[in-house]
Amino acid sequence: MSKQKIKVVISDLDGTLLNSDHTISAYTKSVFQELHEQDYLIIVATGRHHMDAMAIISCLELPVYLVTSNGARIHSPKKELLYSFNLEGDAVKSILSLDIDPEITTVLFKEKVWQTSKTNKKLNAFQKDLAYPPEVVDFAALDDYSAIKIFFTHDDHEKLVNLRDKILEHHSDVFSHAFSLPICLEFMDKSVDKSVAIAKILEKEGYSFDQAISFGDGFNDERMLDAAGIGLIMGNAPENLKSKLPHLEVISTNNEDGVAKYLTAILEGFSVSS
Repeated sequence: MSKQKIKVVISDLDGTLLNSDHTISAYTKSVFQELHEQDYLIIVATGRHHMDAMAIISCLELPVYLVTSNGARIHSPKKELLYSFNLEGDAVKSILSLDIDPEITTVLFKEKVWQTSKTNKKLNAFQKDLAYPPEVVDFAALDDYSAIKIFFTHDDHEKLVNLRDKILEHHSDVFSHAFSLPICLEFMDKSVDKSVAIAKILEKEGYSFDQAISFGDGFNDERMLDAAGIGLIMGNAPENLKSKLPHLEVISTNNEDGVAKYLTAILEGFSVSS
């Protein structure tokens, strides 16, 4: 794949564009502003909710297409909602009725709030200003179970693997899943994936995946990374993701501004649209 053909830059947020403080560095911001000046299409694709992600990327101060909740929402650079897909309430209720280890934090992503089984300080730390507020609820007593996605987190990865297997035993035809981090398990509708949402944006803008470079660090980035003309895996990504995509290059970590430094290194090789 020739770097001269690249017209689109796609990046995940957590573990990729964001450092471990969940912020975008000044250096990364400057590189992305230069990309915008040189007419690259920029897409941020994240598992985060759109309200949360919008608050984060606003610091870039440039127009960005935003794919959120792993592809369940697409917003234009003008923050217009272009696409949305929700899980059916009955399907969500059937998962929440399972015997879930109470040590696992369970979260429903709703349109304007995230409902959680308990307060989780580690999870709250992902948001600097709580643009997307949490609400502790009793999931057995909800009136409305419809949601954008279901999210589980626990420091013990094996507990989440066991929960995944329990859910898929009876729901594999309805849900897709991904470990965005080893401690984060997410369930979406089977039709939802970052790569599917990105393809909609590329078609709208007259580009193809062959003209894109993408960066990611989680299993929810797998298809996005594999589809792009150039797919780059962050150095901080899990080793089993690197092993699963051995044909893709591994770059520096998120705490080393890996995305921005890679783009800076090859910027002179890019062919800029006139």
